[in-house]
Amino acid sequence: MSEFALIDRFFKRVPRDAAVRIGIGDDAAVITPSAGMELAASVDMLVEGRHFLQGSDPVRLGHKTLAVNLSDMAAMGATPRWALLAGALPDEDPEWIAAFMSGFEALATAFNVELVGGDTTRGPRNLCVTILGEVPAGTALTRVGANVGDDVYVSGTLGDAAAALAGLTSRTRFEAETLATLRLRLEAPTPRVALGSTLRGIATSCIDVSDGLVGDLGHILEASSAGAHLSLALIPRHPAVDAKLAGPERSAALQWLLAGGDDYELCFTAPRATAGRIEALAKELALPLTRIGMVRAERDLVVDDERGRPLASLPRPFDHFG
Repeated sequence: MSEFALIDRFFKRVPRDAAVRIGIGDDAAVITPSAGMELAASVDMLVEGRHFLQGSDPVRLGHKTLAVNLSDMAAMGATPRWALLAGALPDEDPEWIAAFMSGFEALATAFNVELVGGDTTRGPRNLCVTILGEVPAGTALTRVGANVGDDVYVSGTLGDAAAALAGLTSRTRFEAETLATLRLRLEAPTPRVALGSTLRGIATSCIDVSDGLVGDLGHILEASSAGAHLSLALIPRHPAVDAKLAGPERSAALQWLLAGGDDYELCFTAPRATAGRIEALAKELALPLTRIGMVRAERDLVVDDERGRPLASLPRPFDHFG
């Protein structure tokens, strides 16, 4: 199948969004942003063997390829609108591409995201999405703004994805049902877009947990010229991760929980006075929002263990060049 036949069969479509004046099939897409909005833009690349395992389910991979970008929009409090998809593929396997696009399109439809362009070529499997979103002018959430005394929150649970990867690569063992649950968190994460948009006007800073809590919160603290004091006991996790934390695999479990990444939850800071609003928001979204510590003036990150003693060292967060 030629490149252009592949594009026509799997990617070209009639735009659903009236804001898309010109979609796939020209040299560039032409879109009309909404009045009073600012554009938010982000790009993420997923490389086989680095970001996902060889032989990964293509349906879930299609989902995740878009989900990681939607998570960036969530962290900015933006509404995702348009996406461009580029991919290097080892071959033009129509069954694999159809399965991949079914996962991609299902998530795009769920969040009303329009695919407006992209590129394809032959090569080692490498998938890249550029996402464009909208946010009311002047309201975007950023990493700058955490204030001394603010509470630090995370959504959902942390460490699930890293634990799943450890199980899939035989570095640890889980019961089959537990591994299946954790694996879903690794391969088909849920982007917290609704949470991000509702945090505008509440959160003082926000980031998505893609490279691990200590690293991503560290970006907030660096940008905000502050530090934080966290409690390990408060950090929400799956019972299976908690069990590993209490046993001989504690070191590995600490790595999953504090620096594993790939969970795509949101970490944000907010004034103590907003605690009631955040509790109500958690109930409204049916999503746990857990206070795990507080921003402080000393410019370092301290995590207390279960006995209230600072951990002697923190695990290193994920580094693409590490």
